[in-house]
Amino acid sequence: MHIDDILNREGPSLSFEFFPPRTLEAGEALYAAISELEPYDPTFVSVTYGAGGTTREVTHDLVVKIKSTTSIPPIPHLTCIGHSKEEIWQILQRYAQAGVHNILALRGDPPRTQPDYDRSKDAFQFAADLVTFIREFNDSGEHPDSRGFGIGVAGFPEGHPQTQNRMKEMDYMKAKVDAGADYICTQLFFDNHDFFDYRDRCSLAGIHVPIIAGIMPVSSIKSMARMAELAEGSRFPAKLLKALQRAENNPELVEQVGIHYAAQQCSELLEQNVDGIHFYTLNKSKATREIYASLGLAKTSS
Repeated sequence: MHIDDILNREGPSLSFEFFPPRTLEAGEALYAAISELEPYDPTFVSVTYGAGGTTREVTHDLVVKIKSTTSIPPIPHLTCIGHSKEEIWQILQRYAQAGVHNILALRGDPPRTQPDYDRSKDAFQFAADLVTFIREFNDSGEHPDSRGFGIGVAGFPEGHPQTQNRMKEMDYMKAKVDAGADYICTQLFFDNHDFFDYRDRCSLAGIHVPIIAGIMPVSSIKSMARMAELAEGSRFPAKLLKALQRAENNPELVEQVGIHYAAQQCSELLEQNVDGIHFYTLNKSKATREIYASLGLAKTSS
């Protein structure tokens, strides 16, 4: 299903993100989570792509498995660092032949094993270049859907960690949309004011595609530290930190604080007519299911 059809459904989009498992045990846990979340009728699920294409095959295999064994439209991430135009074209061909209708186009990062990676030699310097290339693929007529791939791009409510100039950052965002992006899915954030401000700035910049809010509940103190490391510049509001501090010695309470806080975020976002909410699940279902229940969104008794 093309993203235009997905986002034109009545009501906000509610979607999930998974990452390719690295072990058999992790794979079993992931497929159990997918099975538990499928009855909640997500509008789509996205599947991440390792830095520099390190999960290229397992991402493809997971996307195809979700498409063939569930009713959920999968959207693979695709990054361009370390790939030639020929390689990206071949990846797009494989997804088109598999009946995949959408791509989340990202610049990405080089693998951590290559700290001195020279990006100047890459065929694609920016995510906007990848969006343009996917549009060229669409125009080639190789996709069975005459519209080709629907294209998503990333947004940064807290600011892109490598772009300190927020005016320039919005110029780069506009370039991705002008290149042909159909929607924006944001990185995680913990203060809704950041999201609402970002949405308003997009509107002022002439960006009028749907903006889906990325939400990740804090599940442990360790995971929060990991979030801060991966999403440079992440801001954790004092209200959240105080609640976590009170529960710090009790892992179950920490998890419940994270779920409760994320549910409050989602409630406010829905009240403010958000286009959609994208849950970063960490390949688990519990937090997402509990947030659905607290918001009255649960469609099953799971």
